[in-house]
Amino acid sequence: MTLQWTAVAFFLYAEIAINLILCVPFISAQRWRLVFSWKIWTWLSPYWNKCFFAMIMVLIVLFLDAAREVHKYSSPESIQEVKVNSNLFDHLHMRLFRAQRNLYISGFSLFLWLVMRRAIILLNQVAVTAQNNAALQAQMENAAKAANQHQEDNRVLKQTLLGEEKVISEKNHQLKLEVKSLSNQLKMAQEAIHKSHAEVETMRSQTKGLAKEYDRLLSEHHQLQNLQSAADKKIQ
Repeated sequence: MTLQWTAVAFFLYAEIAINLILCVPFISAQRWRLVFSWKIWTWLSPYWNKCFFAMIMVLIVLFLDAAREVHKYSSPESIQEVKVNSNLFDHLHMRLFRAQRNLYISGFSLFLWLVMRRAIILLNQVAVTAQNNAALQAQMENAAKAANQHQEDNRVLKQTLLGEEKVISEKNHQLKLEVKSLSNQLKMAQEAIHKSHAEVETMRSQTKGLAKEYDRLLSEHHQLQNLQSAADKKIQ
């Protein structure tokens, strides 16, 4: 095996190991996200896409080269050459085997390279989704607690308002009773005032009558005094 295909084979073995590690069930996506957030990956991130596409191009070139070799050693011309020269049979089959081996190595390397990138992306997405779900769950719990607190506050406020309404209703009832009592007292006072006015008018009329009677008696008294004075003068 040449140096380039040895490197591709080791690259394939490394890809298999990494994919198996990525598929280990007891390592969660959050842990992989912590691993992917190391500073070294941040430093390598500007070169990651370039390295990824460069490796794809290299593996595609090697895959096409291996496919060309397989087609070359399995073509009718090669088979016809083997038939003509039987000494080339083992050599041709050895070359065909190597070409097929290289085709499988490069093909699986290319496939696992794409699978590994997709697995890393999905692990990151799962970790982000789980983190977002945890944040949403916390927000939902906080919203539920706030809603329960609002309901409790509304219940307390409603009870307070009902108590205040009851107190206000009782005060209104007492005020109505007081207003009614004051109205009755005012009515009685008005009746007493009317009665007093009537008594005053009666007393005034009686006073006027007495004054007239007094004036009449006084006039009669003066007349009697005058008559008596006149009689006394005649006797003398």
